[in-house]
Amino acid sequence: MFDGVARRYDLTNTVLSGGRDAGWRRATREAVRARPGQTVLDVAAGTAVSTVELAAGGVTAIACDFSQGMLRAGAARAVPKVAGDAMALPLADASVDAVVISFGLRNVADPDAALREFLRVTRPGGTLVVCEFSSPTWTPFRTVYLEYLMRALPRIARAVSSNPDAYVYLAESIRAWPDQPTLAGRIQGAGWDDVAWRNLTGGIVALHRARRP
Repeated sequence: MFDGVARRYDLTNTVLSGGRDAGWRRATREAVRARPGQTVLDVAAGTAVSTVELAAGGVTAIACDFSQGMLRAGAARAVPKVAGDAMALPLADASVDAVVISFGLRNVADPDAALREFLRVTRPGGTLVVCEFSSPTWTPFRTVYLEYLMRALPRIARAVSSNPDAYVYLAESIRAWPDQPTLAGRIQGAGWDDVAWRNLTGGIVALHRARRP
């Protein structure tokens, strides 16, 4: 499915988010707080547009994605790339300073297993940042947002995406995803400490940040 959306993935994301995707990427990079020389693993990196953002400021950012079609679509982006499963990463224990996953955790077959795997590859004291769709905090806005997801989003996707049917799944997966406190509890349950979150765009997106003990 992700191979099928790869060709126009970046354009579709920009259109569906109303251009807010660039701001979400900047906020994610800022949440990582990586220092020059550190290594950041960008899981579910897609075409690596998020990895390029993470690499700003002298950080080594590695794009990792299960979809080789996505990685091929981002081949021109000059960052290291590796094909890999979020639940079985092709990295050694304690080999990176931070793990980031943006809009990908809800697509993993077992998100809790992935969170434990992220812990395995992160050095003690290292950082996890999860940028994911979440639950708008204002009830009237949440109602309008859900209507957009289930009605408008698939229609817009038909106009711009290379695989519009995939965006029906996208809408359903966002609606089924746990809210901010529930996801925080699952991150903590996977072994991470100091779990906190910050809402973006009224809670459409939430940034969860945690530390490896």
